[in-house]
Amino acid sequence: MEVKSYKDLIVWQRAMGLAAMVYEFCAALPSEERYGLVSQTRRAAVSVPANIAEGHQRKSTRDYLRFLSIASGSLAELETLVQLANRLYPTIDSSTQGLLEEADEVGKMLRSIQTRLEERLSS
Repeated sequence: MEVKSYKDLIVWQRAMGLAAMVYEFCAALPSEERYGLVSQTRRAAVSVPANIAEGHQRKSTRDYLRFLSIASGSLAELETLVQLANRLYPTIDSSTQGLLEEADEVGKMLRSIQTRLEERLSS
């Protein structure tokens, strides 16, 4: 399949789905977390597909790699925040597992793209 736009990237599509899952997850958190854990978790989730898209639109492979690295960092932040929420509010555990599994898959896809782009740069 030819990639004409970042919207064609499976990793971007999966990251968008993950962000939607995070919004549902955050809705289950207590209202007192609205300006703390909820806000930070949502920002991290949104950062993943946003950085994939922005990097894809850049003119250079090095820029693309830099934005993919930022997306990977945001993904790690997201996973950490979800795990923290699970520790603080163990009753939300059922939705945590699927979310973390999807985050792991997005992470694998990001690493795969990064590896291929790095190989392209070194050849």
